[in-house]
Amino acid sequence: MPIESVFSQLEALLPRVQKPVQYVGGELNSVVRDWDDAEVRWALMYPDAYEVGAPNQGVQILYEVLNEREGVLAERSYAVGSDLEQLMREHGVPQFTVDAHRPVAAFDVLGISFASEMGYTNMLTALDLGGIPLYAADRTGDHPVVLAGGHSAFNPEPIADFLDAVVLGDGEEITLAITEVVREWKREGRPGGRDGLLLRLAEGGGVYVPRFYDVAYHPDGRIASYTPNREGVPWSVQKHTVMDLDTWPYPKNPIVPLAESVHERYSVEIFRGCTRGCRFCQAGMITRPVRERSKETITQMVDQGLRSSGFEEVGLLSLSSADHSEIGDVAKGLADRYEGTNTGLSLPSTRVDAFNIDLANELTRNGRRSGLTFAPEGGSERMRRVINKMVTEQDLIRTVTAAYAAGWRQVKLYFMCGLPTESDEDVLAIADLAKEVIRTGREVSGRSDIRCTVSIGGFVPKPQTPFQWAGQTPYELVDARLHKLKAELRSDRRYGKAIGLRYHEGRPSIIEGLLSRGDRRVGRVIEEAWRAGGRFDGWSEHFSYERWAECAEKALAGEPVDMDWFTVRERGADEVLPWDHLDAGLDRDWLWQDWQDALHGEESVEVDDCRWSPCYDCGVCPTMGTEIQIGPSDPGRSLPLTVV
Repeated sequence: MPIESVFSQLEALLPRVQKPVQYVGGELNSVVRDWDDAEVRWALMYPDAYEVGAPNQGVQILYEVLNEREGVLAERSYAVGSDLEQLMREHGVPQFTVDAHRPVAAFDVLGISFASEMGYTNMLTALDLGGIPLYAADRTGDHPVVLAGGHSAFNPEPIADFLDAVVLGDGEEITLAITEVVREWKREGRPGGRDGLLLRLAEGGGVYVPRFYDVAYHPDGRIASYTPNREGVPWSVQKHTVMDLDTWPYPKNPIVPLAESVHERYSVEIFRGCTRGCRFCQAGMITRPVRERSKETITQMVDQGLRSSGFEEVGLLSLSSADHSEIGDVAKGLADRYEGTNTGLSLPSTRVDAFNIDLANELTRNGRRSGLTFAPEGGSERMRRVINKMVTEQDLIRTVTAAYAAGWRQVKLYFMCGLPTESDEDVLAIADLAKEVIRTGREVSGRSDIRCTVSIGGFVPKPQTPFQWAGQTPYELVDARLHKLKAELRSDRRYGKAIGLRYHEGRPSIIEGLLSRGDRRVGRVIEEAWRAGGRFDGWSEHFSYERWAECAEKALAGEPVDMDWFTVRERGADEVLPWDHLDAGLDRDWLWQDWQDALHGEESVEVDDCRWSPCYDCGVCPTMGTEIQIGPSDPGRSLPLTVV
């Protein structure tokens, strides 16, 4: 039977909410398929506001991949604002998709993509509004399989009790494999009910089903073990890695949001993975190895994406886009192709040692010259050695000098505060660096309107990285250092007005740390915070540290652990971590040794990029059966441009 749209109920509520356009659907390139023609139906959710979630690459890719499949239907859902949530509860309107406004509870699978742990409370809102029991153990065969993916899924334990299943890594192939398992199970008459389906998903080792694993704890609160409780369920679940990205040229027809969104552009992922080895970077560690798209495929994707969307900006995305071995040819080819049009090209934040003026000039040939963003991450050279961000002060000054001399007026520098072994002096070194940037910029340009913006984020130790054992810096200390830095910048009249400072205070980072490295006991904290009104915790105007702290104290009462235990406590080498049974391919001993190598300050051991140096035995390639893929258009070719 077709599932009825709830739009007639929803429409009457929209005049009473902010930004009603985000709920109406009907965007260019959206897809509405016949319900009865589909055997398997997916609701894909990004647990944040439409303006943040609509451009998300992961959701857009899976949306296209699934809707191209015969007998499969996929629609999108986003977190609703608090104003609409209240009205939906009053009028009995369930969580819906924006494509056909169908209730998410009617779908076979509710797939939720977590780019950040701060979306966990929004997930609970969606489940509750959808009429789906919060706890997986309470669901029946009438409810969808609630499945999580995204970077935060590499430690899903804090939300394990709310999830039926978890996928690690790249989603294209495993999503189609899950679809076929669901299709076959339904055709056979749903043998074994809900558990039967979940067991089929778990037995192959490609899907983690939390309920099939029991957790035991030591009296002091540490984890003793994770043990499968069903026959045929593997002891460890591996991530998925898509090789040969040229065979997956998505998104082909990107959704064009009706409401203003955070990224008004067509984005092409020019490669996946990063082997630079920054010790703080979860994204770089869990997406190994590097897999590049060829310049031909990138060009074809840009051509198709612009024609189908009408966007006037192209984002060449990856974790370090200037590191693509053919980036010079890619940029020049696209600049030539779109010269004289309104199409602009952009790169995300660029490594100082990968920046090149020739490349930057190609990207701005059509006259769009915005500021440049670089990410030294650490203020002092000692700190950069600790985090394996091997950029010297001389490297940075040479790079920004070349940029200012070539006509740029604005540079943004991104740093972190609260890194392991950090001191006040390491943070105050940021001020010295910013002042020197302004001084040299004025000198080489002969102008006084040179600007530098310093942006600082709080460091959060992440799973599957060498810093996963580190104690998080208390927020009081982070805030004190940031205030000292602000005072230092403002005290120098020569440079103070030319340097902008933006930073996040330390308290949100502590909660992110709790959710990043927590175990199943933290699920009680999340539920408590949600019931106390927690929504959109990644937004500063909605976040409340006091609410989280009070809920943590209440939910963990009687346990030998508290919020500090999960955050500021350093872990030992032998401690079982909540994600040890989830395999990102990284050898645990290698990660531990890299953590130890980081702790020597000025003598910290440098790890080179294994694209251009001997293998460092991180374990990914042999464990995952993968390999580094570079220079797909011309194998063996080295970087085409000399860096500054």
